[in-house]
Amino acid sequence: MGTQLTYFGYQRVAVEEKAGRVLNHFNSIARHYDFMNTLLSFGIHHIWKRLAVGMMELAPGNRVLDVCGGTGDLSILAAKRIGPEGRVIVYDINRAMMLAGLHKVANKDIEHRIRYVQGDAEFISFPEGDFDAAMVGFGIRNVTNMKKGFEEMYRVLKPGGKMMCLEFSKPTFAPFRWLYDIYSFYIMPLLGELIAGSRTAYTHLPETIRMWPLPDELTQILKNIGFAGVSHRKLTNGIAVIHLAVK
Repeated sequence: MGTQLTYFGYQRVAVEEKAGRVLNHFNSIARHYDFMNTLLSFGIHHIWKRLAVGMMELAPGNRVLDVCGGTGDLSILAAKRIGPEGRVIVYDINRAMMLAGLHKVANKDIEHRIRYVQGDAEFISFPEGDFDAAMVGFGIRNVTNMKKGFEEMYRVLKPGGKMMCLEFSKPTFAPFRWLYDIYSFYIMPLLGELIAGSRTAYTHLPETIRMWPLPDELTQILKNIGFAGVSHRKLTNGIAVIHLAVK
């Protein structure tokens, strides 16, 4: 039986190798991750994240899972909405990324509402029906088996629980898409090398975006898993998309 292959950016790699490559990828950029996100998106990612969490309509006391939560931007926004009785779990396979975000909640009112768990998105270490909401922002495309990641999010949600996925996509207006491709494949890697010391990491980023399903394709994947009320909203000419669904 031949080796099973998957994509790491445009590269075809063995399935068992991808998780290690993703881990090394984010280890290399963890210290610069937040700054580079703000620089490369011109700060727009903060607007996208606030809008995405707002659309989840979280309630006081909710228990929320932030899959591939990284440095915790979505978790911080959610923690402000769920009140002192609510809890947010930042769940990420990469310890360096979570450590890089700890300072953002240290000594803040919301600090006790956020917990950190290191784990694999394909095997979420929580029981079935444990969360009122689950969210993932700019991380699920790096999971080896994306469908398995969404299936796990579905499993840990309570009936009626909400799922939100904020992910990059392809601009809808052709001339803008052409400019965006130039920026993504030439300028971003250069800035990654000059500032974060890694051209490879910021070459990989636009590649993973181009390999990601289009909004209608992802909608069908989520429906096939069992999600209901699946919808999406394109942001900034389709650079990013908010996907919403209910268990």
